[in-house]
Amino acid sequence: MNNLSLYLICFILPLVIGLAVQGWLKSTFARNSQRAISTGKTGAEVAREILDRNGLSNVPVQASKAGPLSDHYDPRGRTVNLSDAVFRGRSVAATAVAAHEVGHAVQHAKSYVPMTLRSAVWPLAAFGSQAWFFILIIGVVMGGLTDISGGAGSSTGRLLITAALILFAAVVLFQFVTLPVEFNASRRAATQLREMGLVTDAEAAGVRQTLTAAAMTYVAGALAALAQLLYFVLRFGGR
Repeated sequence: MNNLSLYLICFILPLVIGLAVQGWLKSTFARNSQRAISTGKTGAEVAREILDRNGLSNVPVQASKAGPLSDHYDPRGRTVNLSDAVFRGRSVAATAVAAHEVGHAVQHAKSYVPMTLRSAVWPLAAFGSQAWFFILIIGVVMGGLTDISGGAGSSTGRLLITAALILFAAVVLFQFVTLPVEFNASRRAATQLREMGLVTDAEAAGVRQTLTAAAMTYVAGALAALAQLLYFVLRFGGR
């Protein structure tokens, strides 16, 4: 396979898929944001109710100032952070997203194993995401691929390239460890909403649509990261 074909498969194809999934998420969220929730509760109220139901009254629900779709649970501060559309929204989408983020808080409280593993991998992945490409470039510049006479690359350069690929692999691992965390949080959200009577059967379908679209963005991101790792391993590894 030539370099152009490899590039198209490992970069362009995942990019197109990722954009399509992002578009699906935005359209699904927009559609379910227009559907008023029958309880009349805001996302913040839904989050608070589920947290209290699970004995997490000490976990605050805060408005995130990072913009749309910035909803997240912060395990360091133990806070549920909701974008304005979710925090104040009284829609099926707001209810779904709020419950999902609370799902992460419940995971944290119950020491859910994949979440614990993700937290363990995070420091290396965070460093790797910032440093791996620069280390790769330095390794190439130092002759990690071939020396000036066309022979085997320098040992220092090869070592740096290998280190860069290992760091990027940690980033990819983090992406894949995130998948069960996200899917489990969505399952917890759907169960809690149904058991607490916070959604009707029709609204539950909208909740599933919203959470499925959101989860698929993580799947697309993980596959894209894996494809990129494959490209760099084939392009720079084993030389």
